[in-house]
Amino acid sequence: MLSRLQRHLAKDFMKIFLRDRQSIFFSLFFPVVFLSIFAFIRGSGQEPIALGVADQSGSELAAGFIEELRRDPAFAVVMGTEEDLREQLVAGEQTLLLVLPAGFEESAAGDAATGLRLLADTSQFNQLPLVEPMLEQKLAALERELLGTEAMFDLQVENVQALSQSYLDFLLPGLLAMTLMQLSVAGSGYNVVEFRRKGILKRLFVTPLRPGDFVAAIVAARLGIVLIQLSVLLAFALLVLDVNMVGNLAEFYLVAMLASIVFLNIGFCIGSMAKTQQAIMAIGNVVIFPQIVLSGVFYPIDAMPDLVQPLAQVLPLTFVVSALRDIAVAGASLAEIAPSLLGMAAWLVVGFALATRMFVWKDVAN
Repeated sequence: MLSRLQRHLAKDFMKIFLRDRQSIFFSLFFPVVFLSIFAFIRGSGQEPIALGVADQSGSELAAGFIEELRRDPAFAVVMGTEEDLREQLVAGEQTLLLVLPAGFEESAAGDAATGLRLLADTSQFNQLPLVEPMLEQKLAALERELLGTEAMFDLQVENVQALSQSYLDFLLPGLLAMTLMQLSVAGSGYNVVEFRRKGILKRLFVTPLRPGDFVAAIVAARLGIVLIQLSVLLAFALLVLDVNMVGNLAEFYLVAMLASIVFLNIGFCIGSMAKTQQAIMAIGNVVIFPQIVLSGVFYPIDAMPDLVQPLAQVLPLTFVVSALRDIAVAGASLAEIAPSLLGMAAWLVVGFALATRMFVWKDVAN
């Protein structure tokens, strides 16, 4: 809980932030445009999905299923062996590879269910939310036609994570996490430099205010602004772009609050190091852009080179993206995302300790 002094100072800081309406507007404008672009791409239509099919069964049942796939305009079916099609998948000539196992026909006779394998190029994982339900639907239709039973086939997806119904649903938590980081770093770090330029820090320097009080107050004030901005973006995505969210909204906000505090403290460290607006822009870019690339916002970390994966796994944005995506897409509870929460908590402790240690009145007030 904040002390009375910290609450009073946070209220004053919030009034200062709210006066900068131009900054607030453009901090919302860019993410809204970004989301709209992805929504437009999603709704602009798609080319047929390149689907390689390896028929290891050779049965009439498998032939009928393949013929159903070929009649579907959503697929461009290419037949071949698993080895050849796997090479094409690696080379980027195929998007997905569906393997019909040797026991495909036996499962129709009432034996143990046989699992189909769907191999995906991880760089094309955005196709999976579309393909998986379509294949399941065709399998179910084939099953009803032959037996009138349920769950004859089990489609197993290899090397991918189950996603929501659209790529934008999957992408939204990552974009919100990225936006939280940018708003928070800018909100605390840039404000420290601006306070120095306007002489506010010199006035506070002669008061008995401690660095910890100053850091806590500015983080609390900026947290309120960031959460308002997050609410606007989330409402736009859910109501205008019709994005689906499976998980609990309150838990989503709780994680977002923790993430904002983490990034606000990191931004405060940057603001304490930088002496000018040009310097903080340069340092901020060094901190922000590598995380955008390496934290799984747009594509999975598993698709990255093995050399950078250990670094990517421990970045603060990685923990935030993972936690928000698990809640929004998979409906995970707080207990299920405990590893991500622990990672965020560790960065929170480290960030606050560094922020209060690096913020020295004599340095920042000069």
